[in-house]
Amino acid sequence: MGPQTLLGFHLLTARVVLLFARCSAVPVPRGHHVARALTPQTAETDAIRFLVGTQSLKYDNQIHIIDFDDENNIINKNVLLHQVGEIWHISTSPADRGVLATCYNKPSDSKVLTCAAVWRMPKELEPGSHESPDDSSSTAHSLELLCHLDDMAHGSTACVTWEPTGDGKKVISLADNHILLWDLQESSGQAVLASSASLEGKGQLKFTSGRWSPHHAGTQVATASDTTVRGWDTRSMSQIYCIENAHGQLVRDLDFNPNKQYYLASCGDDCKVKFWDTRNVTEPVKTLEEHSHWSQEPPRDGVIATYEEHEDSVYAADWSSADPWLFASLSYDGRLVINRVPRALKYHILL
Repeated sequence: MGPQTLLGFHLLTARVVLLFARCSAVPVPRGHHVARALTPQTAETDAIRFLVGTQSLKYDNQIHIIDFDDENNIINKNVLLHQVGEIWHISTSPADRGVLATCYNKPSDSKVLTCAAVWRMPKELEPGSHESPDDSSSTAHSLELLCHLDDMAHGSTACVTWEPTGDGKKVISLADNHILLWDLQESSGQAVLASSASLEGKGQLKFTSGRWSPHHAGTQVATASDTTVRGWDTRSMSQIYCIENAHGQLVRDLDFNPNKQYYLASCGDDCKVKFWDTRNVTEPVKTLEEHSHWSQEPPRDGVIATYEEHEDSVYAADWSSADPWLFASLSYDGRLVINRVPRALKYHILL
């Protein structure tokens, strides 16, 4: 989340909803790949950079490194080959700009598992050329495999989340109904399973997403499974809070407020964004629905604008690590749209 903002995105719609801030957009024309996975390069705090992972059954999959020159309104791209499979989730190390993790599909005994691995980018990437709708000239670079985060006994991996304020040596992966804490050793070249916990209950319980809190000395993680949100203490891997029926339908994503240690936001297939105080999760602090509250005097809480630059379902949206007033959204057709908060509203919020 940005300093005073939360970005909400509606899955299975072609809209991006911005709470508290209006933006102008710079579209990145679509390529030949569909895509769901998007992340900022977390350790890069000087340049505006996003990574997009593709999903293709016909072609080798790729990671597109998107650099945005805010002053000149120019987008440059570099391409990394990801030949092991379709990318369902991507995340980057908070400490090393060259290290990232992907969750990808892999056939295994007549079924498909979603595996996870940690990779290193080339130390020096060639400058990307300016993106165009038919751009296919970018030289593709190879990724270096550092280690796998796979344990077939735990099933398919939904996502990998890094300890946000650490040295990039601790990650958590969510695999089916297991939450797994890994220690990355020897320059991330080896992953050791440090501890784990499992969901227990009726039915086939599976995690769908998770987020590591930047507060509490890195000891708390929030996870989503079906309509339930849970909090975990990473020191004991024990559950510290549980929000049953947090949403009327599947919970898609979570995020912590970077400035307020107890505040968590969630969004679900019920097209609602809910804000929670993790000290008392009996009821949400606030619930927002599209069109339920239009604010004409920002920065009141509420939706003040929707953006329809996308023509297909929006599957991801994320803030830049270098500029807290800029974000990107990604739709399934591979279209990335970069938006920024106007100066007038930015200063209105700050001052």
